[in-house]
Amino acid sequence: MPVDFTAIDFETANGFRGSPCSVGVTKVRDGVVVDEAYWLMRPPAGHDHFDARNIAIHGITPDDVLGAPRFKDVFGEVRDFIGGDALVAHNAAFDLGVIRSASEVSAMPAPAFDYACTVVLSRKNYSLPSYSLPYVAEAAGVPLVNHHDATEDARACAGIMVDIAARQEASSVAGVFAAMKLSMPHVDSWDPATDQVSKATRSALEKLAAGGAAAAYGGRPGRSGWSVEGPNPEPNAAADPAHPLYGQTVVFTGNLGLQRPEAKLRAAHHGARCASSVTRNTTVLVVGSGFAAADLRSGRVTSKAARVLELQRRGQGIEVLSEGEFMQMVG
Repeated sequence: MPVDFTAIDFETANGFRGSPCSVGVTKVRDGVVVDEAYWLMRPPAGHDHFDARNIAIHGITPDDVLGAPRFKDVFGEVRDFIGGDALVAHNAAFDLGVIRSASEVSAMPAPAFDYACTVVLSRKNYSLPSYSLPYVAEAAGVPLVNHHDATEDARACAGIMVDIAARQEASSVAGVFAAMKLSMPHVDSWDPATDQVSKATRSALEKLAAGGAAAAYGGRPGRSGWSVEGPNPEPNAAADPAHPLYGQTVVFTGNLGLQRPEAKLRAAHHGARCASSVTRNTTVLVVGSGFAAADLRSGRVTSKAARVLELQRRGQGIEVLSEGEFMQMVG
């Protein structure tokens, strides 16, 4: 379809979303990729600690960015590349959060964007066991060889958006939302002179002040048992409806770095309804214990995940998220 937009993907140095170390962008005109760009960067000063988990995911090390410019020196070029386009990302809450938090800790303005999240849109256009990027790219017929390379991920996201536009017979990103009877999401600009920092940035700054970079961003404490399921908090009625967890019914299984009650609070903050067991109302299962989406194909699943796969075979639409995907969504 003749749709125009720019797709974006960030990789970060650590668990704080304001620590970008690379970004890939893909420009689409009339449904065809016409330009791409990639930048390595040093995260903002004071937030440039590299977590071993992040390095294992994307392969970028401190040495790789040693001579690279900081985010604040790169983002002007990224912004110019995007221009006035709608911004498209797979799990847009994360990538837009990177721009916002990195701008906040760099004391620089962040621009406003109309945007689309291909996780949210994919749920309404494909029936899949997981809506992680490799699964959706495969469903859209888009090649993805090197997942977590920012350029390849942005290109795959662009291909998914083009395929969804074709399915909806839409000639613009806004037209996709109109065809699906949804409002197109928008994120406001941020001005360091007048606006407060976001909750994610404020939390990171507090942790940094209390314990230094290693404590704030350098990995998590040892995994602890989930012997306490905890209460199921009410979903936040004021949450952003464009967030990928908004309106979902979420169940947790396996061990995450967070205690389960804290994970439920974070999900509920973004408008999710949490539950303690898999039922016909379940729409999302979050799996810890080192699970990755590829494990669905190999059969490495917990009993709850096996129950989900059974319900999926019966036609119930339930998405399976890894710990990393969930943590990106909740910041």
